[in-house]
Amino acid sequence: MRTEPSSGPITWGTPEARWVLLATVTGSGLAFLDATTVNVALPAIGTDLGTEIGGLQWVLNAYTLALAALIPLGGALADRFGRRRIYQLGVVWFALASLLCAVAPTGELLALTRGLQGVGGALLTPGSLAILQASFARGDRARAIGAWSGLSGLAAAVGPLFGGWLIDALSWRWIFLVNLPLAAVVVAVVARHVPESRDAEAPRGFDVPGAVLVAAGLGSLSWGLISAGDAGFGFGQVALLAAGVAALAGFVAVQARSRHPMVPLSLFRSRQFTAANAATLAVYAALSGMMFLVVIYLQQVSGYSAIGAGAALLPVTALMLVFSARAGHLAERIGPRWPMTVGPLVMAGGMLLLLRLTPDGSYWTTVLPAMLVFGAGLTLTVAPLTATVLAGVPDRHSGVASAVNNALSRGAGLLAVAMLPVAAGITGASYQDPVRFADGFQTAMIITAVVVAVGGLLAAALVRNELAPGVPGCPASALDRKVHCAVDGPPIETAQVTAG
Repeated sequence: MRTEPSSGPITWGTPEARWVLLATVTGSGLAFLDATTVNVALPAIGTDLGTEIGGLQWVLNAYTLALAALIPLGGALADRFGRRRIYQLGVVWFALASLLCAVAPTGELLALTRGLQGVGGALLTPGSLAILQASFARGDRARAIGAWSGLSGLAAAVGPLFGGWLIDALSWRWIFLVNLPLAAVVVAVVARHVPESRDAEAPRGFDVPGAVLVAAGLGSLSWGLISAGDAGFGFGQVALLAAGVAALAGFVAVQARSRHPMVPLSLFRSRQFTAANAATLAVYAALSGMMFLVVIYLQQVSGYSAIGAGAALLPVTALMLVFSARAGHLAERIGPRWPMTVGPLVMAGGMLLLLRLTPDGSYWTTVLPAMLVFGAGLTLTVAPLTATVLAGVPDRHSGVASAVNNALSRGAGLLAVAMLPVAAGITGASYQDPVRFADGFQTAMIITAVVVAVGGLLAAALVRNELAPGVPGCPASALDRKVHCAVDGPPIETAQVTAG
């Protein structure tokens, strides 16, 4: 694909390179920080706004719903109308929605504004890597993406600690307000230092019906499942679930006929691609469900502060940052099947270790071992999974393949957050009752362990060792493919472009 940059390629080590890195890292850092801090803030939000567990589910799911439905559309808009322009629009939108989140007086309005924030995230998230890829000279792109990957990983790592400190020292509202000065810096730097680029051959059409149908489908399913926590599966809930299934079926039908589909169904003719995405659904459903509940348990049952709960999760991110590249290299040597099989099974072991949590248990003997085992399994899983998704399709489809995988992971997480509390009996205000929540938490961890183990068994049965030499892992070995992996989901990868 050919791009049309407004100036010559940027070379590594120049002032222009540093400005572009600052703009892209800070902008993507907004989304990474938000993803890791809101979870930690949930108990404080529930107490302040009088929100029950269903409201907290929507605080997460409204954002995820918009992101999952609109990320592919955001990338297409950037290619068509200009990556810098859409990136700036996304950052401004994200900042304004963050302000609305910070002043939301009720849980319902907070969920609504979080959905608006997700729209901004869908516009800015694909753009950061696309700008680097289109702006830097071909020989310097790997170094630029590597720097972006490492710095963005640090943002994800410090998010729980920083967010916890803001919540304890000031208020949960500050985790949204802090986005405003960061966004102002990004907009100013982008306007002055980032060159514009676009895909001269980008399709004229956009799959708006597909985006609407997938949003309606996931939204209806989430609504039905979350409301069932309090009202049970009555007529209204069953109708919502049926409507969600019908909308998703309509989405598949639209994709089969669309000239510019969000999800080209032809990709799933590859057994390897299909198998990797099946494993993705199980792994990220379990991951999202566990992360949603464990931070609430640590604060509501074990009495951790917000910053303490955030710090408790750091071992997972640290293991990802340090060892993901090695996991990618391991998959290159032995193939992806066994890492993708063993990794989820180890993750399941970490989830089962969380059954040992007690209200007065020591962090060092209960929480830390579970986080280390879980983090080790996640690290072993993510890089081979990502590489398998990309290796399962021709290079020219790598961008859309990664976007599909990312959307599936977020959709799986959205449904898990909606379904898991209902399945575990965590309903209404029960999360504020330590005894009732602890009982439901035990059930939930068993469910997540089973789900993620199924992901490993799917990989063992379906994934083949066809990983070609040189297919990268994440994050450090992902440079050739321009991939970044984060704990909250697989990478957003832009379509490969050629500076023209």
